[in-house]
Amino acid sequence: MSLGKAARSLINPARGFLASSDPVLKRSFAAVAEARALLEHELDTIRAAGTWKAERIITSRQGPQISVQGSRGTTLNFCANNYLGLSSHPEVVQAGVDALKSHGAGLSSVRFICGTQDLHKHLEQKLAEFHEREDCILYASCFDANAGLFEVLLGPDDAVLSDELNHASIIDGIRLCRAKRLRYKHMDLGDLEDKLREAQSSRMRLVVTDGVFSMDGDVAPLPGICDLAERYGAMVFIDECHATGFLGPRGRGTDELLGVTDRVHIVNSTLGKALGGAAGGYTVGPKPLIDLLRQRSRPYLFSNALPPAVVGCATRAVELLLASNEIAQSMAAKTMRFRDKMTQAGFTIAGSAHPICPVMLGDAQLASLIADDMLKLGIYVIGFSYPVVPKGKARIRVQISAAHTDEDIDRCVEAFIQTGRKHGVIS
Repeated sequence: MSLGKAARSLINPARGFLASSDPVLKRSFAAVAEARALLEHELDTIRAAGTWKAERIITSRQGPQISVQGSRGTTLNFCANNYLGLSSHPEVVQAGVDALKSHGAGLSSVRFICGTQDLHKHLEQKLAEFHEREDCILYASCFDANAGLFEVLLGPDDAVLSDELNHASIIDGIRLCRAKRLRYKHMDLGDLEDKLREAQSSRMRLVVTDGVFSMDGDVAPLPGICDLAERYGAMVFIDECHATGFLGPRGRGTDELLGVTDRVHIVNSTLGKALGGAAGGYTVGPKPLIDLLRQRSRPYLFSNALPPAVVGCATRAVELLLASNEIAQSMAAKTMRFRDKMTQAGFTIAGSAHPICPVMLGDAQLASLIADDMLKLGIYVIGFSYPVVPKGKARIRVQISAAHTDEDIDRCVEAFIQTGRKHGVIS
């Protein structure tokens, strides 16, 4: 049979199926067509609102300079979570290559069946050492770590007190547990205390907060949170995805930066940002909690183990940070250089002294237009709008990396000034 005849033999029965007089088949086809129309309408609504999130295609490795499909020459990247520049660090990349050669492409299994290698245990030990906690458990992502913690730790007799602007993965993880849920106003210690009083009848209380809030770059008031937790008999959990590796004198995170390492009980973080930028997340904390998570945490029990190459890269990244704090310490001056120059130019920059530097614009379409114009000037940034941030709070979230030079930062500021004047954001 020719290829053409073979193709027609497959197509013709499909046409017959769609043209069938069978009322059940017709209803089924009508349902699919109706669903498709609804989906297309929703997509058109997103486009009309100016909040469509197009994916630009990078044709090089991640780093401060990248190649972007459709753009000429190299582009300066100012929106990666590659805070320390380790995603393309030669030693980190080589460690991944070595692990791929020695331990294979993947495990084809979850951890408790045949998915645990010596590489996984070594990385868990290094992460526990890095955070100065008893033990560590690896996940496929920090989203999974947040999804897997609360359901195991908290029951119907417990209470969880969560900052209203916590990351979506924390919100989703809390929804999975049966504890009483109390949401306090963003970084509002007075409201947190009110909620702690309300939760006093609960068996166990857990205060949950991002260490650094990723959309605004503001840092949680951990000393005050710990004071209240101790006064009302609660534990403290922090998500450190945007702090691990570069905040604090040794880059240990928000708890080190604010001097409360021994007062924060549970830390979740990621390998997918400062620690090599590949994938993976983890929980560090008391050994009994980590042991219980290995027994009952669903994302851990039902997800394949992290690939050896990812583990090798992350391990080398952690080892570099354990050996020296030089990279972490270079962040502060570069961050303030960008913030000061942008403020002097007339832009509103949210947050505090964190390498997340949100350039506040308000209008979603404006944020998208400025991001597109910045790309034409060789600067890669992205407009953030609803539902990633609240309506009316659109911004371009600039992220400074230790790998950026002062010249890179100055070039980015100049591009913002040019586009900001073009669109009437600054005079």
